[in-house]
Amino acid sequence: MSGDELADALALADGRRHPAAVPGPGPGPESGRAPGHPEEEAGAGHRRGHTDWPRARAAAAAAGASRRPPESVTVSLAEALGHRLAAPLTALTDLPAFDTSAMDGWAVSGPGPWELAADGGPGVLAGTDDPAPLPDGRAVPIATGARVPPGTTAVLRSEYGEVVGRRLCLPRGTSRDSSRVPSHGTDIRPRGQECRTGDELLPAGTPVTPAVLGLAAAAGRDGLPVARRPRAEVLVLGDELLTSGPPRGGRVRDALGPMVGPWLTALGAEVTAVRRLGDDAAALDAALAGTAADVVVTTGGTATGPVDHVHPALRRLGAELLVDGVAVRPGHPMLLARLPGGALLVGLPGNPLAAVSGLLTLAEPLLRAVPGTAPGTAPGDRPADPPPRNTTADTTADTALPTAPLLEEVHGHPRDTRLVPVVQDGRGVRPLRFAGPAMLRGIATATALAAVPPGGAATGAGVPLLRLPWA
Repeated sequence: MSGDELADALALADGRRHPAAVPGPGPGPESGRAPGHPEEEAGAGHRRGHTDWPRARAAAAAAGASRRPPESVTVSLAEALGHRLAAPLTALTDLPAFDTSAMDGWAVSGPGPWELAADGGPGVLAGTDDPAPLPDGRAVPIATGARVPPGTTAVLRSEYGEVVGRRLCLPRGTSRDSSRVPSHGTDIRPRGQECRTGDELLPAGTPVTPAVLGLAAAAGRDGLPVARRPRAEVLVLGDELLTSGPPRGGRVRDALGPMVGPWLTALGAEVTAVRRLGDDAAALDAALAGTAADVVVTTGGTATGPVDHVHPALRRLGAELLVDGVAVRPGHPMLLARLPGGALLVGLPGNPLAAVSGLLTLAEPLLRAVPGTAPGTAPGDRPADPPPRNTTADTTADTALPTAPLLEEVHGHPRDTRLVPVVQDGRGVRPLRFAGPAMLRGIATATALAAVPPGGAATGAGVPLLRLPWA
């Protein structure tokens, strides 16, 4: 790659503008169209100037980081999951707000034995507002979480006490140094044990997880200030796509419309629309010129065919082309551009697995780098596992990708990185079948994509992994 070409790939990093250009004519081995086109061949070449895979991820991360921090909004706790805190979470109350019982048993005053009330009532239950004071030598039943009465010196657990008539005693034979003998404060959670009013519980930028929601509620919060997720719009291109039923009449079912939006949500975006434009160049121009999204994702139309309209549309708009093709298989016709209004455009190839490659090569590092975005915490996601074996630094993208050994040899492309669906187990990762650019059967059961270097990787070789958000 020449110095000029490398500068083009990293245009955002050094602040220079490079106008979008339409690639020269001629068919490519991997179509930017929808499924149904022939698969690429292992030895096929690509257009000169394609960015190598790590640098493409770096350019995407730099583009995302260049976005202005999103404005903050206050949302209800029910709406806050998956966002990041826009301000520190502070406590509106002491936690606990009053001295509470940590166990079911009896609130006791003094060393015992203790006299119980004659009425034999249920005692002090959770939610009791103002229990009566407890005189010395007296005991009263108490529930976990209940406010301890004034004068209480300890809570005696229910399994440690023995009631004889109206007297509460320790079991016969209990020695004075037994752990069952309550000392002052035993099994009482004192007021403010966890925090005091005004304490900072979590810093700004913390992802809002279910546990954070629970903490916020316990601390008295009904809503949270959060950073707004980047808005994403999906534009599905292609006249050959059907929205229902099986393929027929030379047309194929749209697999990307149902898939790309939820995938972007899992990566931390707020998907505002999924629109089907067909192969209408004017409709594409209007959609790009009028978008209110922060990120636009197109599917199909990124190659050089007669109805591949993405490059011409970018040229007409005067967009800034940041990445124009990536040395990766499948998916090398992917692209990244900045529109005149500042929105970023990720152009995905139309073949389904090639589109997944584009999502994880460009959209994932871009969205992860946007200030305030919290990928992997959208509803339905689970936190990331620790790296399976070791971690390798992808320094060009300023990220760390986990690595794992291959359990089988994987053949590679002569010059390009190859992304292969794999499934993890305790020993490493195993490549899956049905990994052609038009196929989704392999990725549907995968836990990650393995980044196989040019030339392939032998059994036992460590390969970087792109974990799927829900795996």
